[in-house]
Amino acid sequence: MHFASKLQEAGCTIIYGMENYKVHSKIISIVLKEGEEIRYITHLGTGNYNESTSKQYTDLNYITADTEIGEDAVAFFRNIAICNTDFHYKKLLVAPETLKPGIVALIDREIEKAKKGGEGQILAKMNSLTDKPIIDKLVEASCAGVQIRLIVRGICCLLPGVPGKTENIRVISVVGRFLEHSRVYCFGGEEDRILYISSADLMTRNTDKRVEIAAPVLDKEIERKIYDFLQTMLADNVKARKLCPDGKYRPVETLGPALDAQESFIKN
Repeated sequence: MHFASKLQEAGCTIIYGMENYKVHSKIISIVLKEGEEIRYITHLGTGNYNESTSKQYTDLNYITADTEIGEDAVAFFRNIAICNTDFHYKKLLVAPETLKPGIVALIDREIEKAKKGGEGQILAKMNSLTDKPIIDKLVEASCAGVQIRLIVRGICCLLPGVPGKTENIRVISVVGRFLEHSRVYCFGGEEDRILYISSADLMTRNTDKRVEIAAPVLDKEIERKIYDFLQTMLADNVKARKLCPDGKYRPVETLGPALDAQESFIKN
């Protein structure tokens, strides 16, 4: 409250959050007027704006000048100020209203592709996976033939590799020098890939009880870099552990040279 008072004294408007929801999203909205044109710069992240944790956590940050995302960001802050969650944004998925339905719809898209003989693909990275409706949908996707790869550092309530249920799902956990904290949700293949970064884990507390944001990465070069980052995480054979059907974690098979994903990122 001390710092809030100082900011108010300096002329800042302080929004203290919402009564029934924890605001866990990470977003900055900058609005510029150049002549008669309104321009937007929006920053979206997976981690806190915190100088202490930023030295220990690994996170992703995305800055975009996309107009619709910029307009969504302005609307987001307006809704926070009036404690309104009932709003459908143009491009952002925002909990508690549209994030879970949006994720489910993207999983359904991959299920439909697989049922029609195509190659459904889901690749995601998060801290924890406990949301039952999303877990049920991932099981449905696996049964339809969708190939699912998950990087879940902490709690995972989905058991992969169960015949007839989750045999098309692979789950690994990477615990290394830094705390893996980024959340990425990727759907589709090279031609139709949709990739989001998010403040939210797929936990009921995040999808139903917090204000969270998942933002689409629209720049194809940046999307490719994030996708390659996920591929490197999946290839880790030093710090990674695979979740087995019996619920136990075991070292991944070491095929080829040793690869510590975090050390690889530091060096490259």
